[in-house]
Amino acid sequence: MRILANQDFLNRRAVVRVDFNVPTDDKFNVTDSTRIVAAKETIDHILKQGGSCVLISHLGRPEGKDPKLSLMNIVNKVEDILGVSVSFFPDCVGAEAEKATAELDPGSVMLMENLRFYKEETAGDLAFAEGLSKLGDCYVNDAFGSAHRAHASTTIMAQFFNEDKFFGKLLEKEVKAIEKVMELGEKPVLAILGGAKVSSKITIIENMLDKIDQLIIGGGMVYTFAKAQGGKVGQSICEEDYCDYALELLEKAKAKGVEVYLPTDVIIADDFSNDANQKVCKVGEIPDDWEGLDAGPETLKKYEDVVMRSKTILWNGPLGVFEFENFSKGTITLGEHIAKSTSVGAFSLVGGGDSVAAVKQFGFEDKMSYISTGGGAMLESLEGKTLPGISALLE
Repeated sequence: MRILANQDFLNRRAVVRVDFNVPTDDKFNVTDSTRIVAAKETIDHILKQGGSCVLISHLGRPEGKDPKLSLMNIVNKVEDILGVSVSFFPDCVGAEAEKATAELDPGSVMLMENLRFYKEETAGDLAFAEGLSKLGDCYVNDAFGSAHRAHASTTIMAQFFNEDKFFGKLLEKEVKAIEKVMELGEKPVLAILGGAKVSSKITIIENMLDKIDQLIIGGGMVYTFAKAQGGKVGQSICEEDYCDYALELLEKAKAKGVEVYLPTDVIIADDFSNDANQKVCKVGEIPDDWEGLDAGPETLKKYEDVVMRSKTILWNGPLGVFEFENFSKGTITLGEHIAKSTSVGAFSLVGGGDSVAAVKQFGFEDKMSYISTGGGAMLESLEGKTLPGISALLE
């Protein structure tokens, strides 16, 4: 890997592909600055060595030039987080943009306008990528959240830099965290996969069976497995088309020596709402008008034992409908178990939108070893795919 630690950026101008696709309110205030904070280490490293940074990013999915999605709206927040002055340029390619960036002094930062104001960005257009490459003399990709897209700025422009293209600090951490679970994990390795549908996790489960020792299945997926095993699941979410596959999967896991843990009891409700009546029920004995919305107490006790004896833990997906306070206990309790295991030496990686949201919501951010910043990119990595943004840096 071409990493920043091995490079000298004195008097160099780095085009840094960051992921500043951050949520904003109706007054353009940034409501979650995680992604900007995540890019700070890379930018600081280049500036401290006497280099300058040209920051390029997308924001939202604009149809043409949309002032509401201009990166100008977040300049103040970027300045606050970086602790340096950040100039803004109202375009991202062309002669004027090249002139403005060429005049940057060492230690300076310039943020360019939203890449997706040009349809050529998402189309992976070669000429547009070449235009972007003229903004600096080296290229740093630090946008893990977009590394699974073969867009002009995340993948195509890398070819114009020969050896002068590098992994940003965040991208390096993301790749190493996934590698630590998938290739180098200290055993036993545990994967906890939640979420609504078996169909959305098939490729991940298939790819992971050769790499893990234990698998906990949670969330809505549970009821497809319960139904496949002859249980009654009432109104619970269930993919009947995947029942046969669920049984196949259990057989494959058994053949590979992977222990699979499914809930034995669940919290059921008589309506999909926070205020529904609830009770504990065996997982395959759910009455017709009820549905499973969280893991039960017996299950959580069993999961605690599994988590505490694991040395490497991947958590992708909640155990229940954690958005409803009354059905969040399973997800919170699991988070507590993982935090405890981490505190005594396990490596824990949290990835995927819902589990990351849960970790933030319930205050586990500082209690996990690593929290991934990329939803889709993380999932594709777990599926065993080489992300185009990463392979472009290795060529």
